[in-house]
Amino acid sequence: MISLSTISTVLCFIGLIFAAPYELQKRLDTSIHCGQYDSVNAGMYTLYLNQWGENAATSGQSCAAVTSTSGDNVSWTTSWTWSGSGGDGVKSYTNIDANNGLNSSWIWSQTISGTIIANVAYDLFTSSSAGGSNEYEIMIWLDNINAKPISYNYDVSGAAIAIVKDLFIAGYKWDLYYGSNGSNFVYSFLTSDQSAVKGFNGDLMDFFNYLTSKQGLSASQYLITAQGGTEATQGSATLKS
Repeated sequence: MISLSTISTVLCFIGLIFAAPYELQKRLDTSIHCGQYDSVNAGMYTLYLNQWGENAATSGQSCAAVTSTSGDNVSWTTSWTWSGSGGDGVKSYTNIDANNGLNSSWIWSQTISGTIIANVAYDLFTSSSAGGSNEYEIMIWLDNINAKPISYNYDVSGAAIAIVKDLFIAGYKWDLYYGSNGSNFVYSFLTSDQSAVKGFNGDLMDFFNYLTSKQGLSASQYLITAQGGTEATQGSATLKS
């Protein structure tokens, strides 16, 4: 099974289960942040603005804020606008991290302006050693708006080809894609009917169990990081969680 004792930064979102509660020590920062790598501490959560690809855009930015916390719940919002690069290349991945457990409940909504290229997804990374470099990336797409999962194979229209279809995991049917981004191998789960999952409630460990039992992912891999948010490539949108 995936080693859980070495989780350094783990899941997020509304309704996560944690081993121990963490009391807020200071007033919650609900201001809007737009810096390239800004972060906001919200008790057991941290909001990250990761605008790692902004230099590929001709204009735009991503802004985000924590709106409230209550017990194990957190609410947050991000708005982004990106132009340029011909619609290629992720510009930002604004996300929330927390501190242990793989059971997750995530309720979200998104307002879109015009045509966009983006996803809403969990993003998890594993390594063969504790604290090691990322080797495998496991993405669970809860929504896909004109984006493409990484794959080794594409059809004549440029669409990615799934390696397995109609997998039933955590209450939904998924198609699985596999490829490399040049830095690590990537498994991407997308809903088989291309529908958005706006009220996910399940155990993310089920996805790991499938990969280790059916796809050859080593069960000795360590889970290094688990996040959730939106990968924004082009257009304008606001995500609320």
